[in-house]
Amino acid sequence: MKGADILISALVDEGCDTIFGYPGGAVLEIYDAIYKEKRIKHILTAHEQGAAHAADGYARATGKVGVCLATSGPGATNLVTGIATAYMDSVPVVAITGNVSTAKLGKDSFQEVDIAGITMPVTKHNFIVKDVTKLKETIYRAFEIARNGRPGPVLVDVTTDVIEAECEEQYVDRFNVRVINKYNFNELKQAALLINYAKRPLIYVGGGAAISGADKEIQELADKCDGFVCDSLMGKGVFPGDSRKYLGMTGIHGREAANEAVSECDLLVAIGVRFSDRAMKGYNALPENCKIIHIDIDPAEINKNVGTDISLVGDAKDILKDLNELVKEKNHPGWAKRINSLKAEKTPEANDDFSRQIIDSVYEVTNGDALIVTEVGSHQMKVADEYIFKAPRTLLTSGGLGTMGFGLSAAIGAKIAEPKKTVVNFAGDGCFRMNMAELATASRYGAAIIEIVFNNRALGLVQEMQDEFCDGRHSCTDIIDDIDMVKIAEGLGAKAIRVNNNEEFLKAFKQAIKITEEEKKPFVIECVL
Repeated sequence: MKGADILISALVDEGCDTIFGYPGGAVLEIYDAIYKEKRIKHILTAHEQGAAHAADGYARATGKVGVCLATSGPGATNLVTGIATAYMDSVPVVAITGNVSTAKLGKDSFQEVDIAGITMPVTKHNFIVKDVTKLKETIYRAFEIARNGRPGPVLVDVTTDVIEAECEEQYVDRFNVRVINKYNFNELKQAALLINYAKRPLIYVGGGAAISGADKEIQELADKCDGFVCDSLMGKGVFPGDSRKYLGMTGIHGREAANEAVSECDLLVAIGVRFSDRAMKGYNALPENCKIIHIDIDPAEINKNVGTDISLVGDAKDILKDLNELVKEKNHPGWAKRINSLKAEKTPEANDDFSRQIIDSVYEVTNGDALIVTEVGSHQMKVADEYIFKAPRTLLTSGGLGTMGFGLSAAIGAKIAEPKKTVVNFAGDGCFRMNMAELATASRYGAAIIEIVFNNRALGLVQEMQDEFCDGRHSCTDIIDDIDMVKIAEGLGAKAIRVNNNEEFLKAFKQAIKITEEEKKPFVIECVL
């Protein structure tokens, strides 16, 4: 078998059914192998960055490993932003790149770049394959590393001589590295004691809780200890947003009630969180006498940003199953009264803001069952604040890196992974310009997503910061031009409409659902704010 055939065979073994990519000279033989392999679908994106984001969206929606493929040089470097996006949000992606032949490495050959060196800071691990007999084993290892423990992207760079070389197919044992939970019963018992003695317990959940699938265990813990729950952006949906125990998102874009509860609790149980600067409204927000229990699979996160009293390192679902057996049933009427008071005082009043009406309308029409994707900006924060997420993996958004241009491609990847779900991407007009060419990808493959563009003719979130820190000087953040988003969308094969109020939006959104279901065409709704 040729190296290219061995590579594709290994991907099939790993359950890969979709590759997002863009061909080129260094991966010519791999594409020939894809042509012959009917068990894998290839999605040709408009740009390699789109391929990386689509693989990311596929992975976030399913929990499976997403796969993207690019040629050497600029093809490989175009993947970097997508790889970094996946790295910051702990998403399992395997990125495969071709490179010049082994003999040409380091000689500034045509389209040669040290992609392994470039991506080292933003991958969980990376490989350069220079021996065809090691190729299958490397693919198996890459998948296991990507999904094992704290997930993340892995790069596999393969030289052209390995791709073209022939050898007997190598029979390699599949890898199955089991995560070893590093906590012990003593630590578990101490954590349970803190929970049992707390008078004002608060549970804080992040993306790690979603990845672990610990939602049911967290609900059980909240019920048993009579605690309330807040989340980070990446933790949305782990705890039902319509529960009376839910306070909302913390941090500088979060709910005041949630931030106030953080500053008043006497115990914070943090599950799968990084205590990032955006998610915490200042690390000194926690009261001095507050005890902190930190549950995380990555020991590097323990005591990194916030000092903890007890840390439990391991899979959150496993830990919580054991912990819940030691937690006693409690009632804290005083804490409940205070929380209800905070929610009444601090919850923003409903208003007639068009953007909020749109978000509410999407929720009502879909009964909250849509898969929601966002770009990055003020629309992202409004969706996180306003939309009610009831289950994990229903919000796909770039949290850690904050990548404009992520949403459309991620929505395509999610729709290809979950074709029966309604997939809605919220975008700002600035983000729409970043990757609008990927609408052609959605059209080509019948990835019938709904793209809602909030057009305020500005980079809204940056302008908010300019109002705050630059005395309102909007330097280079007004987007005033004659671009017609509807015509662009139609030219790229999508259906499109422009709306000016919620009545028009509701009609357009219902039409969009009908067309995406019946005609399998993407639909763009430009909302003039």
